[in-house]
Amino acid sequence: MAFDELRDESGAVRPAYAEVARWIEATGLDNLAQRREEAEAIFRRIGITFAVYGEGGDPERLIPFDLIPRVFAASEWAHLDRGIRQRARALNAFIHDVYHRGEIIRAGIIPADLVYSNAAFVPQMLGFDPPGGVYSHIVGIDIVRTGPHDYAVLEDNCRTPSGVSYMLENRAIMQRMFPRLFAGGSVRAVETYPQLLFDTLREVAPPAAKGEPMAVVLTPGPFNSAYYEHSYLADLMGVELVESADLFVDAAGVWMKTTAGPRRVDVIYRRIDDDYLDPLAFRPDSLLGVPGLFHAYRAGQVTIVSAPGAGIADDKAIYVFVPDMIKFYLGEEAILPNVKTWRCALPDERQYVLDNLHELVAKEVHGSGGYGMLIGPKSTKAEVEAYARRIKANPADFIAQPTLDLSTAPTLGDDADLVGRHVDFRPYCLVGKEVRLVPGGLTRVALTPGSLVVNSSQGGGVKDSWVLEG
Repeated sequence: MAFDELRDESGAVRPAYAEVARWIEATGLDNLAQRREEAEAIFRRIGITFAVYGEGGDPERLIPFDLIPRVFAASEWAHLDRGIRQRARALNAFIHDVYHRGEIIRAGIIPADLVYSNAAFVPQMLGFDPPGGVYSHIVGIDIVRTGPHDYAVLEDNCRTPSGVSYMLENRAIMQRMFPRLFAGGSVRAVETYPQLLFDTLREVAPPAAKGEPMAVVLTPGPFNSAYYEHSYLADLMGVELVESADLFVDAAGVWMKTTAGPRRVDVIYRRIDDDYLDPLAFRPDSLLGVPGLFHAYRAGQVTIVSAPGAGIADDKAIYVFVPDMIKFYLGEEAILPNVKTWRCALPDERQYVLDNLHELVAKEVHGSGGYGMLIGPKSTKAEVEAYARRIKANPADFIAQPTLDLSTAPTLGDDADLVGRHVDFRPYCLVGKEVRLVPGGLTRVALTPGSLVVNSSQGGGVKDSWVLEG
């Protein structure tokens, strides 16, 4: 039975949800359903969409927004906060290590081939120290809950985790539509995130930066699925949103073209994958990158956020070893445990997965967005058999995990009723000279009854996430 975040075993409302429950009763579910339509109209007018490609028709979608917030008590957040910060520090220590001496590999804790033969490993980063020693500056950690005190990390995102714009817009919509809910000051603010992100970017400027560092957001362009977020964050930080054609590199560094002449760029918050960053260093056919950018980075003329090669830390096969990383680098036990994971590259674990695939969740090691995943209990026999053949053909490309009974949060149903739907949570940890974390994150909700898939590309929606004052 899934843990109900709203009510305890006796049916009583849990203390953290007391204010929300009173609000629901006072407002009425029919009125909330009407307000939901208003919220969707606001989202559509503002242009908060994401793109789903490969299904034909218009790829632009409006992400479903649920009005009922997901609530964390102050004590619950204090536990999560410690675990998130701990994990972000360990992941950065691991990235530094594998691009230098590889002590964790020498110690026999992580197999060498899992790192050095990994597609996310960037050999050109070997021996290089980024400004401030930070590789992953924005760490998005996907967390699930299965009990009153049972939280676990489902996966890490160390490259360019998306979704923070929804965290901010969800809160803005709720404050706009229901200002009285926030009048008492019991809900902690997330609105400081853009300023904290900007502070982080400034802190990791290269030594070559003169005066106030110049930061930009580098986007692939308006056809990217997360383009709204790129422009949104640039606007809130007060920095320029640029594409590759807006930048050029010379012997002195990286420059942005302006009507008043070239302007030096010190920090680039890139939303482009490693392979496409620089056609001279990576994929020569890339039209999205900036020729010479990686050379300027290696020369200390510019900082790339997050660093090329940071993705080695969020590979799903590497994920298995994060608790070992925490112990190895920090000398601590993991505050937030991993979900039990079987690596199909190992014969014994592969056999277990194949024998029990109908009961497990199997994932591609390099997959994301809910694609390339099999949920055994929800799949047909033919689908399970087809996936098993894929695992047998390329076992190192897959992992498997138990089918977790994710907690449910109160959600406004299609029939204006209150229903429990499975949720996960992605906070965004900023790493510069300081480690920063706003009290909140993105709650994703599986709107389909019984579904465990929360990704927006697979029909999931989003909620505002409340962290209560102590």
